[in-house]
Amino acid sequence: MSSLTKAIAILVLLPSTPALATPLAGENSTGLTVWIFLGFAALIVVAQLVPVIMVMLGMVKGITKKRTGAFENSSTD
Repeated sequence: MSSLTKAIAILVLLPSTPALATPLAGENSTGLTVWIFLGFAALIVVAQLVPVIMVMLGMVKGITKKRTGAFENSSTD
């Protein structure tokens, strides 16, 4: 291996060694901002579910409703 290749390999690998030595590398270090973001995302999902539930209940109500009126007593001329 040439000395230029060794020098390039050292220059590429050298900056990554401090990241491996950090004490927080394996811990969950999520901050308050991340939890606020996740809560906001959950709020959006729940807000999207409310209209879906209302439409589904309306469909069930429309299907199960007893039909009365002009359509039952229609006659052909």
